[in-house]
Parts: sequence; structure tokens; C-alpha cells
Amino acid sequence: MVTSAPTLSRRSRILWLVPLLALAIPAATNAYTQFIVNAMLIYTLATLGFTLVIGSLGQLAFANTAFFGIGAYSATIIGTAFGLPWLLTVPVAGLFGALGGFLASAAALRGIRLYYLAIVTLAFGELMRWLYIHAGVVTGGTDGLPVPLEQDFGLSLTSDNVQFYIFLVITCLLFAGTINLLRSRIGRAIIAVRENELATASLGIPTSRVIIMAFVWSGFVVGIAGSMFALHVGHVFPESFGLTQLIIGFAMVLVGGLGSVAGAALGAIALTALPELLRAFPGMEDIFFGVVVMAVLLALPKGLAGLLGRFSPAFQQRYHRN
Repeated sequence: MVTSAPTLSRRSRILWLVPLLALAIPAATNAYTQFIVNAMLIYTLATLGFTLVIGSLGQLAFANTAFFGIGAYSATIIGTAFGLPWLLTVPVAGLFGALGGFLASAAALRGIRLYYLAIVTLAFGELMRWLYIHAGVVTGGTDGLPVPLEQDFGLSLTSDNVQFYIFLVITCLLFAGTINLLRSRIGRAIIAVRENELATASLGIPTSRVIIMAFVWSGFVVGIAGSMFALHVGHVFPESFGLTQLIIGFAMVLVGGLGSVAGAALGAIALTALPELLRAFPGMEDIFFGVVVMAVLLALPKGLAGLLGRFSPAFQQRYHRN
């Protein structure tokens, strides 16, 4: 039976009740659990930006960690240099992340795609990590930089509960913005490029520009996630933005569902919580982590969102990449 569009719309709106229910989380958690929940929100945004490029656009690109680091460092450096409240550095981090997205995707103007673009973007990420280490005067080198944690507009940013509510608002806004982008003409062009770039170009759509716009928005979203990460951990180090972070982010995309907006949240939440559940097995965490990820990918090729989509149309993967 085909579900009508109004019913789908109503069920989709039910998903927006989740943030309202989440408002009660701080009342039911301790400090450590709240710290982990805050990390889930951060990685949800980072995964959202990653899946936009890999899943929705269909390009194999690995600059996500670079955008994450650019956002974290730019927010910290600008906040320290100019004494700005952290909240005012968030959009700046997004803009620097968007600039990183433009630089990482500039090769698309030369027709570089797929595996070649993967190498270019991977090199871009490693170049940024090299800069974090060797531009010590600005970045603090291997010692990193402390994040200023003064009160912002009367809010104590050292409080995990305060961070949670701020992160929740930012995450909801960027999810809404990304969903609206994918529903727009630009979003339809992004999906069209994924399905058949030559056919899309034959319609007069500048596919290279579409790719760059997708990267720019991805960089903006992930850059803001990076600024949240900086506030969350209180200190940024180059090691936080290496290949390990990239692999974890890629796993979150695949486990959640490639090209699924809802899957970005599901994958990030699942793989942020999993290491905490495996702490009961010291020395075996990495093995269990790998086994669980492989099991999910083999049993659920469309990820967790695909599984939930069998039971609720609200989780149907409208932008899923087969």
C-alpha cells in the first residue's frame, strides 16, 4: 500500500518531537553521561556534513576531518585573539569551514572525481594537520591551544548542561537547514549529479559548481561542529584531527545509512555510545568496535535508518544512495 504524501509529512514532523523530548535529558543524567550525550550532538553534525558529500552528492571525499579541525582551531584562535564570546565564534568557524570546503573541492573544476578526488581531499586533510603542528605561533604546535571558557552572555560554558542546550539548538537549526537545502533546487541538482553527472550536465546544470556548493555547505556544518568540539573538550590538539577521526566519521556515515539525514544522527549516536559500552572489556574495545561495525554493514546495507524505515515512513531514506 502506498502511503499518502500528507501522512508521510505528518509522520516526518513527529521526528521533530525528538529535540523537545531531549530537553529533559540533563535532568536524568549524571555529569559523565551528559558529557557523552554532548559528544553525540557534536558527531551528529559532523556526520551530517560528511554524508552530504559522500551519500547525497556521491563523491568519495575525505576532507571531513579537515573541516572539523578548521572549525575547532578558527573558533579557538579568533576567540582568544579578539576576546570574543564563544557563541560569536561559532558562525566564524562555519565560514572558515565553508572556505575549507571550497578549497578542498576546487579540484572539481578541473574534472577530478571519485577516487582522484578522494586522494586530493585526503591530502588536504593531512596538509591541514601538518599546519596545526608546524604553525606553532598561531596554533600552539603539538601542545595545541586551550579554549577560553569565560561566561558567554551570562551562561557558564563549563557546565555540561548549558553546553547541551546550546548544542541542541545549533544541531536542530543545521539539520533543518540541510533538509531544506536537499529539498531545494540546489538539493535536487546535488542528487542528480550523484545519479548521473553527464545527464545532469546535458540539462545545462553546472555540475562542478553544484559539487562545490555541496562541499561548501558540508564545510560550514562540520566547521560549526568543530567549534562545538573545541568547547566540549576545552583544548584542541592536532592529534584530534587525524586519520583515526576520519575512519570513525566514515563508519558513522555507513552505519547510520549512506545519504540518509536521519542516519547521520543514528550512526553518530550509536558509534559514540558504543565505545562507552565496551569499556567493560579493556584492551578489546577496538576489536569489538570493528566487529560490531562490520556486522551492521553486512546485515544492514542501508544502515540503521534503513532498518527503522521498514517500520516507519518517517525514516524512509529519501536521499539514500544505493
